[in-house]
Amino acid sequence: QVQLVESGGGLVQPGGSLRLSCETTRIISSFNAMGWYRQAPGKQREEIARISVGTNHEDSVKGRFTISRDHAKTTLYLQMNSLKPEDKADYYCHVLQGINSSWGQGTQVTVSS
Repeated sequence: QVQLVESGGGLVQPGGSLRLSCETTRIISSFNAMGWYRQAPGKQREEIARISVGTNHEDSVKGRFTISRDHAKTTLYLQMNSLKPEDKADYYCHVLQGINSSWGQGTQVTVSS
């Protein structure tokens, strides 16, 4: 069972930045894909960024958020810039290894003045 631990969430003003981290217990090269999802209150969980062969970002975050991983290949990041109130949500790290899917516990992001 892969363990994923997110961190980096918090309260930020509109226009501000946060960087989310997802620590894994396995090297990233063992995963078919890694991604970040978010779930706003009353809404379904949605994928916003993914790394597999390349990187993909959902349209609402494209140009503001960037998914990346570190050289040691054990941590996934989500750099979030120009945050908006509508980015408020719980953010989750997700990995896919073969047919196995694992989720982190989530980290909360609040964007408010």
